[in-house]
Amino acid sequence: MCCVTVIQSLDGWGVNYDETDVCAAKGSEVYIRCDYTYPPGIDPSDIKDRFWFTKEKDGEPVDLRTDSEYSGRVNYTCYSNSKSCHLTITYVRESDSAEYKFRFMTNKPGEKYTGSPGVTVSVTGLQVQVRRSDSTWLELTCHSSCVLPNSAEYDWSKNEEIIKRGSSLLVSYGSTDRYSCYYRETTGHRSPAVCKFTPLCRPVELHQHLTWRHQTAACKLEASKR
Repeated sequence: MCCVTVIQSLDGWGVNYDETDVCAAKGSEVYIRCDYTYPPGIDPSDIKDRFWFTKEKDGEPVDLRTDSEYSGRVNYTCYSNSKSCHLTITYVRESDSAEYKFRFMTNKPGEKYTGSPGVTVSVTGLQVQVRRSDSTWLELTCHSSCVLPNSAEYDWSKNEEIIKRGSSLLVSYGSTDRYSCYYRETTGHRSPAVCKFTPLCRPVELHQHLTWRHQTAACKLEASKR
């Protein structure tokens, strides 16, 4: 859902988020943008710090750049003249699902502001939809509950070896090989194998529209609600 949320106080402090809810596929990249305002009389050079956070420690927000869970995956792009700051999180994990807030402060004690409520990010895994193509083939389709960019690409592996790029894959009905679906970033990074399918692990009625979900030690096919 895309919209503009304005958190503005009467004294001129405020934060504007471009989006309030962001849905992302596991292994993809999340980009959040905000603009901020402060009262007249404060010079851009007075802004001491700007950062994003999801949690607090001893009552103080923890900068994502210092959070070990985000090490090497977080980047800020901040502009003083336009009063904006963008957050990019790469290779997102399901544990990254949280509310992200922006805070900025000046070099004077007590002059700080947090945009609350923030932006809710939901990270979901991929699913493999299975359809009986004919008596010989099954069609596997990689699917995400999030709306991904038109440029989104998927890779398929057979027994851990990448064999094809695309949203779907035809596999032999009697195959004993293991197939996996990956989300591929524009940077070339490939997400972890979040969806796996073995044709031998299937219900009797394959003519139904099915969705496969990976369990810890078992394979499970469930009839789709679609």
